[in-house]
Parts: sequence; structure tokens; C-alpha cells
Amino acid sequence: MSKKAELLEAIAGKNRGLLANEIDNVRVLSAIQQLEDINPTRKPLEAQDLLEGDWRLLYTTSKSILGLDRFPLFNLGQIYQSIRVSQAKVYNIAEITGLPMLEGLVSVAATFEPVSETRVSVAFERSIIGLQRFFSYNTPKKFIQQIESGKKFLPFDFKIDRPEQKGWLEITYLDEDMRIGRGNEGNVFVLTKEASALMA
Repeated sequence: MSKKAELLEAIAGKNRGLLANEIDNVRVLSAIQQLEDINPTRKPLEAQDLLEGDWRLLYTTSKSILGLDRFPLFNLGQIYQSIRVSQAKVYNIAEITGLPMLEGLVSVAATFEPVSETRVSVAFERSIIGLQRFFSYNTPKKFIQQIESGKKFLPFDFKIDRPEQKGWLEITYLDEDMRIGRGNEGNVFVLTKEASALMA
């Protein structure tokens, strides 16, 4: 079994990390480290074609992301991170599922700036929260197109203008369909690249 297959097996059934216990986390982190050791893209920020696109979260240790699942009657749906290299933009999109017609959406837009061959600094700029049906939400790609066109999403669409709302992300593994990152708060992120046809 390849190192990549071992990681996918380790995270299978863990619901992005929501169902993972400490033993699971140790197993996953060990599989991540082994895959990072054979990273085929040593300078990921130069591999723009690989970075560009819409990525779906497979696993994370981030409590702030997994905490979105704590609301009564609602569950954390798919989570995406979309990278637009030419604009130096990143969009985090979390779908919230639950009662019919009340499916929600939590999105944060940020800019990024390379600080090394593997690390970017991230500055959060805008937060959007609301019901998917009010946003005519269909896919992350179309939602981002609406954001980039200048559309405002009332009532909860606000600018983030606080210096502390910054961080960094280290890209420790990158290939055609998998990306692994480590953040400034010590969290790990495993994502898979979505086929463009599915995101249109």
C-alpha cells in the first residue's frame, strides 16, 4: 500500500476529524508525516497549476473548523478552500446542513503572500454568513464568482479589519489531487482537489 493510500485509509470514516479520537489523530499524523517526507513538489508555491482550484477538506485537527458542527439541529457539511493564484486570494467555505430550507453557509475571504518556497502569510479580509437559499448558493465556484463580481450578501457580510486576523500556512505536500498544510496554530489540513466539472 502506498503512503498516500495509508493516509486515506487512516482518515476514512472520521468525518473530517469530527469522529477522531486521540489514537486516531496519532495514526493520521504519523501517516501525514510519512507522506510529507516524500513530497513530490518541494516548491509548491511555484507549482501554480497544482495549487489553483477548489479543494475539499478531508481531515483537520482545527477546533475552530470542527466547532462549526456544535450548533443544535445543524451539521457541518462539506468544507472547501478555493485558491485563486493570480489574484493571491483564498476562500474558505463551510456548508451547514440541517433543517430543509435552512441550510447555511459560512465563508471567509483572505489574501495570501508567499514568504518562502512553502509558506504563505494569510490576511483575512471578509466574512459572509447566511442561508444558502438567500445567496442562491449552488457550488463554491459560482459563489466565488459572485463575490468577485462585487456582490454583497446581506445581512451578514462584513469586512475584517483587525490586525490580529492574520496567520500563515505551510504547504507540506502537494500533488495533482492532494494537498497537506500546517497552520500557525499547529493544525493540519488534508484536502483533495475537486474536478472542475463538479465545481462548475
